[in-house]
Amino acid sequence: MISPVLAPVEVVRPPAVDGKGRFRALAEVTVGADETVLPGHYPGFPIFPGVCVIECVRLGALQAPPPEAGPLALVSVDTARFLSPVFPGDRLRLELTWSGGPGAWTCGGEVATHRAVAARVRLRFDGGGEA
Repeated sequence: MISPVLAPVEVVRPPAVDGKGRFRALAEVTVGADETVLPGHYPGFPIFPGVCVIECVRLGALQAPPPEAGPLALVSVDTARFLSPVFPGDRLRLELTWSGGPGAWTCGGEVATHRAVAARVRLRFDGGGEA
C-alpha cells in the first residue's frame, strides 16, 4: 500500500493496558511543508487534508498495535470527525486507544496539535487470530 503521507510516524509510548482493559499508545508526526498533498489543497493557504490525518492514525496504529495482535489490515474507517485544521509544520500528537481482541480490533485515535484537538477517528482492523 502506498501512503499519501511522507512524514514518519514516531511511537512515543508503546501500547500498555489502561485501567479499563484497553491498550493505549502515543505516537507523533510532524507535517512537513514538503508533503506532496499540500500544494493542491487550498493553494496559497495549505491545509493538511483530512484523509491524511486519518492516514496518520492508521500508520500510528500499525506501528503501535496491541502486543497480542498479529498482522493487522484496515477494514473500515468507522468514524472521522474533524475539529480544527492541521497546517504545515504542525506536530500531531496521536493518542491511540485499542479495544477488541484477536481477529477484530478497533483503534480510536485523538489527533491534536499545539492549538487544539484536530480530529477524532475510529478505525477497524482485521487480523491477529480468529475472532
